[in-house]
Amino acid sequence: MTAISRRGFLQASAATAVGAGLAGVAGTAGTAAAEPGGYLVGAGKGDLTGAIAGQGMMGYSDMDQVANGLLQRTWARAFIIADAATGRRVLFITADLACVFTSHHSTLLAELAKRYGSTYNVHNVNINATHNHNSCGGTSWDYAYVLAAKGHRRNSFAAELAGLLDAVAQAHDSLAPGTVELGHGELHNASANRSAQAFVLNPRADQRHFPERIDPQVTAVRLRQGGRVIGEITWFATHGTSLTDANFLISSDNKGYAAYLAEQRDPGLVSAHAQTNAGDMSPNLWLRKMHPGGPTHDHRANRVIIGRRQDRAAQEALGSARPMSRGGVDSATRYVDLSNVVVSGDFTPHGKAVRTSPAMMGAAAAATAQEENTRSQLSFLNEGVRNELAMALGAGATPTPGPWIVDSQAPKAILFPLGILPPRPWIEQTLPLQLLRVGDLVLASVPAEVTIVAGLRIRRVVADALHVPLANVLVQGYANGYSQYVTTPEEYVSQQYEGGETLFGRWTLCAYQQEFHAMAAAMARGTRLGRGPRPADHSGAQPDLLGTQPADTPMPGRRFGEVVSAPRSRAHGGDTVTAAFCGAFPTNRIRRGRHTAGYFAVEKRTATGWTTAYDDDHESTELKWERPGASPSASTITITWRIPRGASGVYRIRYFGDAKSASGSLRSFTGTTGPITVG
Repeated sequence: MTAISRRGFLQASAATAVGAGLAGVAGTAGTAAAEPGGYLVGAGKGDLTGAIAGQGMMGYSDMDQVANGLLQRTWARAFIIADAATGRRVLFITADLACVFTSHHSTLLAELAKRYGSTYNVHNVNINATHNHNSCGGTSWDYAYVLAAKGHRRNSFAAELAGLLDAVAQAHDSLAPGTVELGHGELHNASANRSAQAFVLNPRADQRHFPERIDPQVTAVRLRQGGRVIGEITWFATHGTSLTDANFLISSDNKGYAAYLAEQRDPGLVSAHAQTNAGDMSPNLWLRKMHPGGPTHDHRANRVIIGRRQDRAAQEALGSARPMSRGGVDSATRYVDLSNVVVSGDFTPHGKAVRTSPAMMGAAAAATAQEENTRSQLSFLNEGVRNELAMALGAGATPTPGPWIVDSQAPKAILFPLGILPPRPWIEQTLPLQLLRVGDLVLASVPAEVTIVAGLRIRRVVADALHVPLANVLVQGYANGYSQYVTTPEEYVSQQYEGGETLFGRWTLCAYQQEFHAMAAAMARGTRLGRGPRPADHSGAQPDLLGTQPADTPMPGRRFGEVVSAPRSRAHGGDTVTAAFCGAFPTNRIRRGRHTAGYFAVEKRTATGWTTAYDDDHESTELKWERPGASPSASTITITWRIPRGASGVYRIRYFGDAKSASGSLRSFTGTTGPITVG
């Protein structure tokens, strides 16, 4: 099928109303008269940037990837859509994080209950991650996901929760009558299939659905209040790994950059770029092992290029958007112990009943996703490592009964038995599955990374049960929890990285298909299945192996805030200038945007004084922290400003720091360069 014919089909589907949502949790949505679409809508944004230095980053599970500065901030973007007639609503939050963990989901739900009662609850709240690999690490309660950060990082977790709550509060307070518009498009040059060896093992019918071995579908929703656009959500499948593991600056990668571009054009807009089934979709288009690249050799440039392509695709999809004519809103969540699901033969390729198993990480997983990484901590391992004895005994073909294949993990070569490690499983195995429905759009929310064919199969069972077009059903990946990957049973046999990370075994996808079909069938009947037992709260027993940083001392012969390397006094648009300061450890205090002055600013002289022209979230600026001369307690803060073309006037760079004394108290200080004349 050509791109043109696919796009024509999708746009036609977008214009078709597929039915209102059925029963859901009622909530007070206000009594204001709704616009013709029958919705109330709201949008908000909150800064969730945690520690920018001295702590591990999340995404690559690499203990050597310790943050040393800030490229751009990470944000939570929240959207509320309510049916004005019934008050049923959904709260959808996209966060610039590598993963959303049970820690985020459970804690946020508890805080929302304190603030809003039952209005926002486990059924109608969705938190999902853009899966950028440059956010703060250590914010999970799961040992497997805090190890690289040397334990749970309470300061970063607190910042992330605060950002989520800020975004929700803004969205809640802005709720007003509006319309919801849905559009579709395609994007063909922002992803590549990094697991083609596994993809080609799928049946030809599944392969034909993705003739380029990618999922090009772009789905976009616009929220409008009167003539004003307040929110946009765009779904497209590609990994947040443009910056690779060679990056040590906190950032939001390509999806965060796409959102940034839209919000720069319209400062009143909240724009989110959400993930779908991106499990095998890489933005590193060249697909080179341990040498990621594409479309250029420059990872920074790739982040910008892939972000811009998604931004343009979003604009095109929104250009085709039409109001959804029905105001139905529905939601349902069900907790499932994915380590112990008995799956009917109705959902397996060979028609036999199977079961999942406790979480096991394979050797192929420890080898890393080699198209995204520049290095591996276990370099002797490679993708494709399998249990060849199990293969010889038939695990690669249709399994036959017998003790050698009762283990549903075959042919995985198990390396870390995460689900049975003491003192408790090292990952959460009881996880939420969720369906959200807003008018014509249905989201099947999965707490994992789903390959495109695995996503297709989930979408099919949901579309079948709800009797809606397949194009209007999306997998919302990285949602409400995290349990690594979901491949098809056929892909699993190859034991590429994604198969090694499919923790609950070969039949993990089949379990998801069975559960989502049952949930969707219940939604179609106007009912819900039982919620199931929620996971335990493990917030109180968290390891911290990092220790504390020493009291700050200035560089010898210097004072805090002093400029130790001054920028040149004259420059032009397009030039790069840097300034270095005698600083303090940045993580002494988490300086959240919109709540503090930030870590630095480029200020411009005006008739009334100095005003911020470019803050620490602007694409032209960045901060790097280091210990000069291997000092254990002194800090150098280097701020780089790539002067935008067209800038002119007199500027200065101002740094904001917090020095910690031996008693632990903080003293704020500033440092300021001399004037920089740009013109």
